[in-house]
Amino acid sequence: MNAKGTTLNDDFGIEGQLAFRDAGDGFIVIDIDNSHCTASIAMQGAHLMTWTPKGEQPVIWMSPVAKLGHGNSIRGGVPICWPWFGAHATEPSFSGHGFARTVPWEVTSTSALEDGCTLISFRIGDVKKDQWPHQAPAEMQMIIGHYLEMQLSTENQGDETITVGDALHTYFSVSDVSKIAINGLDGCDYLDKVGPAARRNQQGDITIGSEVDRIYFDQGQDVVIKDPGLDREIRIEKLGSHSTIVWNPWIEKCLKMGDFGSDDGYLGMVCVESANAAEDVVQLAPGQTHNLWVRYTVE
Repeated sequence: MNAKGTTLNDDFGIEGQLAFRDAGDGFIVIDIDNSHCTASIAMQGAHLMTWTPKGEQPVIWMSPVAKLGHGNSIRGGVPICWPWFGAHATEPSFSGHGFARTVPWEVTSTSALEDGCTLISFRIGDVKKDQWPHQAPAEMQMIIGHYLEMQLSTENQGDETITVGDALHTYFSVSDVSKIAINGLDGCDYLDKVGPAARRNQQGDITIGSEVDRIYFDQGQDVVIKDPGLDREIRIEKLGSHSTIVWNPWIEKCLKMGDFGSDDGYLGMVCVESANAAEDVVQLAPGQTHNLWVRYTVE
């Protein structure tokens, strides 16, 4: 353990429940093991990598060959897309999905809750002023236990209205993506981004048998991933999110990406992302705070 990790454990560690470790080259990971679950979080990006309720299979998918390195995005877990989603509106050279997932974040507080869950709060530690010239920092709070709760907050401390796009780009672990169903988006309009972009309307549950990349609009109700192979349902509750993205790269794109762990690595995951994207971005007036909140539970 390096000096930074030792200091973090002294300041924020919780004996028998939360500890900081150096995963190599000063890349700090937080390990949580409480009465309800185990989890791990990279301090870079405040990136939750794993969450496994006790007695359950992993709920959050991480690539077995994911690289943990400074300034590199991590394949899997819950990347934070902020302060824009997808490509930047005017600067194509800026990183897709913003810079939050590849910069350092700082821990601001930790606590062991009475119900056995663990609370941890972060704030972004490196706001790239050349890309985000606003007084509008981001914070993240997580409650980790038999459920997983996350809240991404943006406070406009400036004197002009700003536009914020954000998403929790969550990779869920499934038995076989071709055999699951995603419920809760029936009747929603969506932008289909596979091939020429087209606006469509969802009819019934979502099933996946090829590449899927969709932004569902004006959507705030619960979404449920039904997984008969693991005999479980994952419920996604959310507030402050008007878009849901559903993504799976399927075979060809998985092979091109090269960091899914195997040629059929795409079968074990599906992204269901709570977001404010495309036409659902947030206009944040001076003094306002926008909260994107989710809760994941296994049923």
